[in-house]
Amino acid sequence: MRSERAPARLIVALSIAGALAIFLLYTAIAGQGTATIKPSQLTGRTGRVQIVGTVIGPVTGSPYSAGGQHFGMRDIGGKVSETVSVVYRGDEGALFGTWRHILVTGKLQNGVFVADRDSMLTKCPSKYLPKKSS
Repeated sequence: MRSERAPARLIVALSIAGALAIFLLYTAIAGQGTATIKPSQLTGRTGRVQIVGTVIGPVTGSPYSAGGQHFGMRDIGGKVSETVSVVYRGDEGALFGTWRHILVTGKLQNGVFVADRDSMLTKCPSKYLPKKSS
C-alpha cells in the first residue's frame, strides 16, 4: 500500500516545484524591472528609471517641503557640464551631500528628473552601474 502512494506524492510534489520554478523565471524575465542609467543617458528616456551619479551643488530647498530639495547630478567621474537637475522629496540618508554618489528612482519631466519619494540610496550606489564591456 505504501509503495502505491509514494509515486503519486512524488509526481504531485514535482509538479508543484515545476510550477513554482516557471513562475520565478517568468517574474525575473518579464517583471517590472527599472533600468539603471547614468545622468548623461537620461535624455529622451520616458517612464521610470534609476539614475546613479554624483551630487553637485548647490543643494537647495528641503526634502520635506512641498517644493522638495533641488540639486544637480552628473555621471560618476563625468564632466560637470553634463548634468541633470533633480527634485527630491523624502528621507535623504546620513551620507547625502555634495560630491557623494547616490542612486534615485523617478522620471524625467520637462527636463528635470523628479525622483520618487524616499527612493534615494546613498550607500555605494556605483555597484548598480552596468558592467563595462571590454
